[in-house]
Amino acid sequence: MFLLKKYLSIAVFLFLLFSCQSETEEENNNSQGTITSVSPLTTYLQRVAMVKTVQDNMIDGSSYCTIKLPYTVTVNNEQIAVNTTADYQKVLDNINASNYDNDIVKIDFPVTMVYYNYIEKLIPNQADFDSLIDYWNLYPDLLSKINGLNISYPITINIYNSISQTASSQSIISDQAFFNFIKNLNESQYISLKYPIAITDYNNQIKSISNNLEFENAIKYAIDYCPENNLVPLDFATAITKGSWEIPYFYDGTVKTSNYSDYSFVFKADKSVVASKAGISETGQWESSVQNGITAVNISFATGVLSKLNFNWKLFEFNNSQIRLRDAGATTNYLYFQKKN
Repeated sequence: MFLLKKYLSIAVFLFLLFSCQSETEEENNNSQGTITSVSPLTTYLQRVAMVKTVQDNMIDGSSYCTIKLPYTVTVNNEQIAVNTTADYQKVLDNINASNYDNDIVKIDFPVTMVYYNYIEKLIPNQADFDSLIDYWNLYPDLLSKINGLNISYPITINIYNSISQTASSQSIISDQAFFNFIKNLNESQYISLKYPIAITDYNNQIKSISNNLEFENAIKYAIDYCPENNLVPLDFATAITKGSWEIPYFYDGTVKTSNYSDYSFVFKADKSVVASKAGISETGQWESSVQNGITAVNISFATGVLSKLNFNWKLFEFNNSQIRLRDAGATTNYLYFQKKN
Protein backbone atom coordinates (compact mmCIF):
# COMPACT_ATOMS: atom_id res chain seq x y z
CA MET A 1 0.00 0.00 0.00
CA PHE A 2 2.86 2.36 0.81
CA LEU A 3 4.43 1.83 -2.62
CA LEU A 4 1.08 2.42 -4.32
CA LYS A 5 0.60 5.68 -2.43
CA LYS A 6 4.18 6.66 -3.24
CA TYR A 7 3.79 6.22 -6.99
CA LEU A 8 0.34 7.80 -7.02
CA SER A 9 1.86 10.80 -5.27
CA ILE A 10 4.59 11.03 -7.90
CA ALA A 11 1.95 10.87 -10.62
CA VAL A 12 0.04 13.71 -8.94
CA PHE A 13 3.29 15.70 -8.72
CA LEU A 14 3.94 15.29 -12.43
CA PHE A 15 0.36 16.24 -13.26
CA LEU A 16 0.56 19.39 -11.16
CA LEU A 17 3.99 20.19 -12.49
CA PHE A 18 2.94 20.28 -16.11
CA SER A 19 -0.82 20.96 -15.95
CA CYS A 20 -0.39 24.64 -16.74
CA GLN A 21 1.57 23.96 -19.91
CA SER A 22 0.30 23.40 -23.42
CA GLU A 23 -0.56 19.94 -24.74
CA THR A 24 2.61 19.90 -26.86
CA GLU A 25 4.75 20.88 -23.89
CA GLU A 26 3.05 18.18 -21.82
CA GLU A 27 3.94 15.51 -24.38
CA ASN A 28 7.55 16.70 -24.40
CA ASN A 29 7.79 16.68 -20.62
CA ASN A 30 6.31 13.19 -20.42
CA SER A 31 9.23 12.03 -22.55
CA GLN A 32 11.70 13.76 -20.23
CA GLY A 33 10.85 11.85 -17.06
CA THR A 34 12.02 12.24 -13.50
CA ILE A 35 15.40 11.14 -12.22
CA THR A 36 16.79 10.34 -8.79
CA SER A 37 20.11 10.60 -6.98
CA VAL A 38 21.27 7.28 -8.48
CA SER A 39 20.02 7.77 -12.04
CA PRO A 40 22.83 7.68 -14.62
CA LEU A 41 22.01 11.16 -15.91
CA THR A 42 22.21 12.58 -12.39
CA THR A 43 25.69 11.16 -11.85
CA TYR A 44 26.85 12.42 -15.25
CA LEU A 45 25.49 15.91 -14.57
CA GLN A 46 27.31 16.04 -11.25
CA ARG A 47 30.56 15.26 -13.07
CA VAL A 48 29.81 17.98 -15.64
CA ALA A 49 29.42 20.38 -12.69
CA MET A 50 32.70 19.40 -11.01
CA VAL A 51 35.64 21.78 -10.72
CA LYS A 52 37.65 22.04 -13.94
CA THR A 53 41.02 20.56 -12.99
CA VAL A 54 42.90 19.52 -16.14
CA GLN A 55 43.93 22.97 -17.38
CA ASP A 56 46.91 23.20 -15.00
CA ASN A 57 48.11 19.60 -15.25
CA MET A 58 51.47 20.81 -16.53
CA ILE A 59 51.90 22.44 -13.10
CA ASP A 60 50.29 20.13 -10.54
CA GLY A 61 50.24 16.83 -12.45
CA SER A 62 46.75 15.82 -11.29
CA SER A 63 43.31 15.74 -12.91
CA TYR A 64 41.56 15.57 -9.53
CA CYS A 65 42.59 18.96 -8.16
CA THR A 66 43.73 22.39 -9.27
CA ILE A 67 45.70 25.23 -7.69
CA LYS A 68 43.56 28.20 -6.72
CA LEU A 69 44.47 31.43 -8.48
CA PRO A 70 46.53 33.56 -8.11
CA TYR A 71 49.95 32.04 -7.42
CA THR A 72 53.49 32.07 -8.78
CA VAL A 73 55.65 29.37 -10.37
CA THR A 74 59.21 29.23 -11.62
CA VAL A 75 59.84 27.38 -14.88
CA ASN A 76 63.38 27.00 -16.20
CA ASN A 77 64.53 29.83 -13.91
CA GLU A 78 61.79 32.19 -15.14
CA GLN A 79 59.20 33.36 -12.62
CA ILE A 80 55.64 33.38 -13.97
CA ALA A 81 52.65 34.91 -12.20
CA VAL A 82 49.58 32.73 -12.75
CA ASN A 83 46.80 35.24 -12.14
CA THR A 84 44.22 34.04 -14.67
CA THR A 85 43.58 30.88 -16.66
CA ALA A 86 45.17 32.60 -19.67
CA ASP A 87 48.52 32.47 -17.84
CA TYR A 88 48.63 28.67 -18.13
CA GLN A 89 49.69 29.23 -21.72
CA LYS A 90 52.74 31.19 -20.53
CA VAL A 91 53.81 28.17 -18.48
CA LEU A 92 53.24 25.83 -21.41
CA ASP A 93 55.11 28.12 -23.82
CA ASN A 94 58.10 28.17 -21.49
CA ILE A 95 58.08 24.37 -21.19
CA ASN A 96 57.92 23.99 -24.98
CA ALA A 97 60.47 26.71 -25.75
CA SER A 98 63.48 24.40 -25.76
CA ASN A 99 64.29 20.70 -25.95
CA TYR A 100 67.46 21.19 -23.92
CA ASP A 101 66.18 22.34 -20.52
CA ASN A 102 64.73 20.29 -17.67
CA ASP A 103 61.24 21.90 -17.65
CA ILE A 104 60.98 21.68 -13.87
CA VAL A 105 58.00 23.63 -12.56
CA LYS A 106 58.50 24.96 -9.04
CA ILE A 107 55.48 26.25 -7.15
CA ASP A 108 55.83 29.19 -4.78
CA PHE A 109 54.18 27.92 -1.58
CA PRO A 110 51.85 28.24 0.22
CA VAL A 111 49.03 27.58 -2.24
CA THR A 112 45.43 26.48 -1.91
CA MET A 113 44.37 23.31 -3.71
CA VAL A 114 40.79 22.99 -4.92
CA TYR A 115 39.55 19.42 -5.31
CA TYR A 116 37.14 18.29 -8.03
CA ASN A 117 34.33 18.45 -5.41
CA TYR A 118 35.04 22.11 -4.42
CA ILE A 119 36.77 21.24 -1.14
CA GLU A 120 39.79 23.48 -0.55
CA LYS A 121 43.00 22.65 1.31
CA LEU A 122 45.93 24.92 2.16
CA ILE A 123 49.25 23.36 1.13
CA PRO A 124 52.16 25.00 2.98
CA ASN A 125 55.15 23.33 1.33
CA GLN A 126 56.49 20.99 -1.35
CA ALA A 127 56.42 17.92 0.91
CA ASP A 128 52.71 18.29 1.62
CA PHE A 129 52.06 18.94 -2.06
CA ASP A 130 53.92 15.77 -3.08
CA SER A 131 51.96 13.75 -0.51
CA LEU A 132 48.68 15.08 -1.87
CA ILE A 133 49.54 14.24 -5.49
CA ASP A 134 50.78 10.79 -4.44
CA TYR A 135 47.42 10.23 -2.75
CA TRP A 136 45.42 11.10 -5.87
CA ASN A 137 47.71 8.94 -7.99
CA LEU A 138 46.55 5.94 -5.96
CA TYR A 139 43.14 6.31 -7.63
CA PRO A 140 43.79 6.59 -11.38
CA ASP A 141 40.35 5.25 -12.32
CA LEU A 142 38.12 7.69 -10.48
CA LEU A 143 35.40 8.97 -12.78
CA SER A 144 36.43 12.62 -12.79
CA LYS A 145 35.02 15.78 -14.32
CA ILE A 146 33.43 15.57 -17.75
CA ASN A 147 35.01 18.41 -19.71
CA GLY A 148 33.83 20.04 -22.91
CA LEU A 149 30.23 20.76 -21.90
CA ASN A 150 29.29 24.00 -20.18
CA ILE A 151 25.77 24.61 -18.91
CA SER A 152 24.27 28.08 -19.33
CA TYR A 153 22.86 29.07 -15.95
CA PRO A 154 20.44 29.69 -14.38
CA ILE A 155 18.47 26.47 -14.80
CA THR A 156 15.35 25.36 -12.92
CA ILE A 157 14.87 21.98 -11.27
CA ASN A 158 11.48 20.72 -10.10
CA ILE A 159 11.61 18.54 -6.99
CA TYR A 160 9.18 16.09 -5.43
CA ASN A 161 9.69 14.56 -1.97
CA SER A 162 7.90 11.22 -1.72
CA ILE A 163 8.00 11.19 2.10
CA SER A 164 6.57 14.64 2.76
CA GLN A 165 4.60 14.50 -0.52
CA THR A 166 5.57 18.08 -1.32
CA ALA A 167 6.59 19.66 -4.61
CA SER A 168 8.98 22.57 -5.04
CA SER A 169 11.40 24.08 -7.52
CA GLN A 170 14.91 25.48 -7.23
CA SER A 171 16.95 27.80 -9.41
CA ILE A 172 20.56 26.72 -9.95
CA ILE A 173 22.98 29.53 -10.78
CA SER A 174 26.40 27.86 -11.09
CA ASP A 175 28.32 24.60 -11.47
CA GLN A 176 29.15 24.59 -7.77
CA ALA A 177 25.49 25.07 -6.81
CA PHE A 178 24.49 22.26 -9.20
CA PHE A 179 27.19 19.92 -7.84
CA ASN A 180 26.10 20.52 -4.24
CA PHE A 181 22.42 20.20 -5.12
CA ILE A 182 23.03 16.73 -6.57
CA LYS A 183 25.35 15.77 -3.70
CA ASN A 184 22.60 16.57 -1.19
CA LEU A 185 19.81 14.67 -2.97
CA ASN A 186 18.33 11.82 -0.95
CA GLU A 187 16.53 8.68 -2.06
CA SER A 188 13.09 10.15 -1.38
CA GLN A 189 13.58 13.01 -3.84
CA TYR A 190 12.61 12.92 -7.51
CA ILE A 191 13.77 15.72 -9.78
CA SER A 192 12.87 16.97 -13.23
CA LEU A 193 14.97 19.40 -15.24
CA LYS A 194 13.06 22.26 -16.83
CA TYR A 195 13.88 22.36 -20.52
CA PRO A 196 15.11 23.78 -22.80
CA ILE A 197 18.62 24.13 -21.37
CA ALA A 198 21.41 25.80 -23.34
CA ILE A 199 24.88 24.27 -23.33
CA THR A 200 28.19 25.13 -24.99
CA ASP A 201 30.26 22.24 -26.34
CA TYR A 202 34.05 22.01 -26.55
CA ASN A 203 33.96 23.62 -30.01
CA ASN A 204 32.21 26.64 -28.44
CA GLN A 205 29.00 25.76 -30.27
CA ILE A 206 25.81 26.68 -28.37
CA LYS A 207 23.14 23.98 -28.42
CA SER A 208 19.65 23.71 -26.97
CA ILE A 209 18.86 20.56 -24.97
CA SER A 210 15.20 19.53 -24.94
CA ASN A 211 15.07 16.33 -22.87
CA ASN A 212 17.04 13.89 -20.74
CA LEU A 213 18.17 11.68 -23.62
CA GLU A 214 19.52 14.68 -25.54
CA PHE A 215 21.44 15.71 -22.43
CA GLU A 216 22.93 12.22 -22.08
CA ASN A 217 23.87 12.19 -25.77
CA ALA A 218 25.58 15.59 -25.44
CA ILE A 219 27.54 14.26 -22.46
CA LYS A 220 28.49 11.15 -24.44
CA TYR A 221 29.73 13.38 -27.27
CA ALA A 222 31.90 15.35 -24.83
CA ILE A 223 33.33 12.16 -23.30
CA ASP A 224 34.24 10.82 -26.74
CA TYR A 225 35.54 13.90 -28.50
CA CYS A 226 36.77 16.51 -26.02
CA PRO A 227 40.56 16.00 -25.82
CA GLU A 228 40.57 16.89 -22.11
CA ASN A 229 38.52 13.74 -21.42
CA ASN A 230 40.95 11.49 -23.28
CA LEU A 231 44.34 12.25 -21.77
CA VAL A 232 45.30 8.57 -21.44
CA PRO A 233 44.54 6.29 -24.42
CA LEU A 234 42.84 3.02 -23.45
CA ASP A 235 41.88 -0.14 -25.32
CA PHE A 236 38.48 -1.60 -24.44
CA ALA A 237 39.30 -5.25 -25.19
CA THR A 238 42.45 -5.03 -23.08
CA ALA A 239 40.59 -3.45 -20.17
CA ILE A 240 37.61 -5.82 -20.08
CA THR A 241 39.73 -8.99 -20.27
CA LYS A 242 41.79 -8.14 -17.19
CA GLY A 243 40.55 -9.32 -13.80
CA SER A 244 37.02 -10.06 -12.64
CA TRP A 245 34.03 -7.72 -12.63
CA GLU A 246 30.81 -7.20 -10.72
CA ILE A 247 27.59 -5.34 -11.54
CA PRO A 248 27.01 -2.22 -9.41
CA TYR A 249 24.07 -1.01 -11.51
CA PHE A 250 21.60 -2.60 -13.92
CA TYR A 251 18.49 -0.82 -15.15
CA ASP A 252 15.99 -2.55 -17.41
CA GLY A 253 12.75 -0.61 -17.02
CA THR A 254 13.44 -0.63 -13.28
CA VAL A 255 16.58 -0.99 -11.19
CA LYS A 256 17.44 -4.72 -11.06
CA THR A 257 20.94 -4.57 -9.63
CA SER A 258 20.12 -6.82 -6.67
CA ASN A 259 19.51 -9.77 -9.02
CA TYR A 260 23.25 -9.84 -9.70
CA SER A 261 24.63 -9.51 -6.18
CA ASP A 262 27.64 -11.76 -5.55
CA TYR A 263 28.12 -12.55 -9.25
CA SER A 264 31.64 -12.35 -10.67
CA PHE A 265 32.21 -11.95 -14.40
CA VAL A 266 35.42 -12.84 -16.21
CA PHE A 267 35.65 -11.74 -19.85
CA LYS A 268 38.17 -13.77 -21.82
CA ALA A 269 40.13 -13.01 -24.96
CA ASP A 270 38.42 -15.93 -26.76
CA LYS A 271 35.13 -13.96 -26.43
CA SER A 272 33.70 -16.19 -23.72
CA VAL A 273 32.47 -14.71 -20.44
CA VAL A 274 32.15 -16.76 -17.26
CA ALA A 275 29.64 -15.67 -14.61
CA SER A 276 30.12 -17.28 -11.20
CA LYS A 277 28.12 -17.21 -7.98
CA ALA A 278 28.34 -19.46 -4.91
CA GLY A 279 30.56 -21.94 -6.73
CA ILE A 280 28.24 -22.27 -9.75
CA SER A 281 29.37 -20.96 -13.13
CA GLU A 282 27.70 -20.30 -16.46
CA THR A 283 29.57 -19.51 -19.65
CA GLY A 284 28.26 -17.03 -22.18
CA GLN A 285 29.68 -15.04 -25.05
CA TRP A 286 30.71 -11.44 -25.52
CA GLU A 287 32.01 -9.41 -28.42
CA SER A 288 32.68 -5.80 -29.28
CA SER A 289 32.84 -3.97 -32.59
CA VAL A 290 33.24 -0.38 -33.72
CA GLN A 291 31.09 1.19 -36.40
CA ASN A 292 31.09 4.90 -37.20
CA GLY A 293 33.02 5.58 -34.01
CA ILE A 294 30.46 3.78 -31.80
CA THR A 295 31.55 0.72 -29.83
CA ALA A 296 28.86 -1.98 -29.68
CA VAL A 297 29.13 -4.57 -26.91
CA ASN A 298 27.03 -7.73 -27.16
CA ILE A 299 26.61 -10.06 -24.18
CA SER A 300 24.83 -13.40 -24.52
CA PHE A 301 23.84 -15.89 -21.81
CA ALA A 302 21.42 -18.78 -22.31
CA THR A 303 19.37 -18.96 -19.13
CA GLY A 304 17.95 -17.28 -16.03
CA VAL A 305 18.73 -13.80 -14.80
CA LEU A 306 21.97 -13.76 -16.78
CA SER A 307 20.01 -13.87 -20.04
CA LYS A 308 18.38 -10.57 -19.01
CA LEU A 309 21.76 -8.96 -19.73
CA ASN A 310 21.44 -9.87 -23.41
CA PHE A 311 21.20 -6.47 -25.06
CA ASN A 312 22.92 -4.86 -28.00
CA TRP A 313 24.73 -2.48 -25.68
CA LYS A 314 26.64 0.62 -26.71
CA LEU A 315 29.73 1.62 -24.77
CA PHE A 316 29.13 4.91 -22.94
CA GLU A 317 32.50 5.17 -21.18
CA PHE A 318 35.16 3.00 -19.58
CA ASN A 319 38.52 2.89 -17.88
CA ASN A 320 40.55 0.05 -16.39
CA SER A 321 38.18 -0.30 -13.43
CA GLN A 322 34.74 0.76 -14.67
CA ILE A 323 32.64 0.00 -17.74
CA ARG A 324 29.35 1.75 -18.46
CA LEU A 325 27.02 0.44 -21.16
CA ARG A 326 23.77 1.91 -22.46
CA ASP A 327 20.95 0.75 -24.72
CA ALA A 328 18.98 3.77 -25.93
CA GLY A 329 16.00 2.18 -27.64
CA ALA A 330 12.30 2.71 -26.96
CA THR A 331 13.41 2.86 -23.33
CA THR A 332 16.93 3.56 -22.14
CA ASN A 333 18.61 0.75 -20.21
CA TYR A 334 21.97 0.70 -18.44
CA LEU A 335 24.51 -1.92 -17.40
CA TYR A 336 27.59 -1.05 -15.35
CA PHE A 337 30.55 -3.26 -14.50
CA GLN A 338 33.22 -2.41 -11.95
CA LYS A 339 36.47 -4.23 -11.24
CA LYS A 340 36.36 -6.45 -8.17
CA ASN A 341 39.04 -5.89 -5.55
